Amino acid sequence: MNPEVRRAAQILRAGGLVAFPTETVYGLGADAASAVAVARLYAAKGRPADHPVIVHFAGAERAFEWAREVPAAARQLAAKFWPGPLTMILKRSARAKDFVTGGQDGVGLRVPSHPVAQALLREFGAGVAAPSANLFGTVSPTTAAHVRQDLQGKVDLVLEGGASEVGIESTIIDLSAAKPVLLRPGKVSAQEIESILQQRVSLRTADAPRHSGGLARHYAPRTRMRLVPAHQLDAEIAKRAASVAVLAFSRPDERVDYWIRMPRQPQAYAQRLYAALRELDGAGCETMLIEAPPDTPEWTAVTDRLSRAAG
Repeated sequence: MNPEVRRAAQILRAGGLVAFPTETVYGLGADAASAVAVARLYAAKGRPADHPVIVHFAGAERAFEWAREVPAAARQLAAKFWPGPLTMILKRSARAKDFVTGGQDGVGLRVPSHPVAQALLREFGAGVAAPSANLFGTVSPTTAAHVRQDLQGKVDLVLEGGASEVGIESTIIDLSAAKPVLLRPGKVSAQEIESILQQRVSLRTADAPRHSGGLARHYAPRTRMRLVPAHQLDAEIAKRAASVAVLAFSRPDERVDYWIRMPRQPQAYAQRLYAALRELDGAGCETMLIEAPPDTPEWTAVTDRLSRAAG
């Protein structure tokens, strides 16, 4: 056992906060059964008290103890995608308190696949509430260095685990009602879920439960940011009088102060996205222009994050 992981589990048992890597983004962990620890987590992030957090576990059976109903669909998805980047919303059991669910009847459950996360969750032996390890609403962290930039002095330990493999937050599927509803797109697509469940997955509506990443503006840099269709990017650059930073698929344009060229593959783009937004945000430009990805299903999750980042 890694001594840092053992130390992290001890900190969690004592009511402290530990940032740790997952395959999606870095999470800020607290004992999900402790009102005091979770309150400290919310305070560190500046997170609204009614905004629920996802609870992480080492395995499916431990996770399902936090649900009073486990439909067949949940077990099917767990068998296919856990450990992995999928969060399920299920009707909560008595273990899931209001301070974790935001007072709602459902609870978000996830089993991450990152080996450091798995080691920590096994050593701790219980549920860990873990939203992204950053200030609320800002760009999520995909390295330990990002966590330290955002939460220096607010977290007791940051576990190292390299750059996050997926790079954007988990897919969230609501299974607490009669039909499955996709609340947040991610690496696990609606089409993949439908193929397992053999039924249609609905998209979120205005009355969907509050959930992580559900606000209209989220994952946002400090610099003003605009999402620009590919065919309009050149014209937008041409009319800019102020300094501008650009995230695009094409090669750099000499008229632009700071340019990052992105991969044309959706998963590679997602893995790079948050680090790139942070880099652009630190370039000191007045505006960020982001070339919009293609309007195709495989880009849904990336487009969701960019649209929310632009507000």
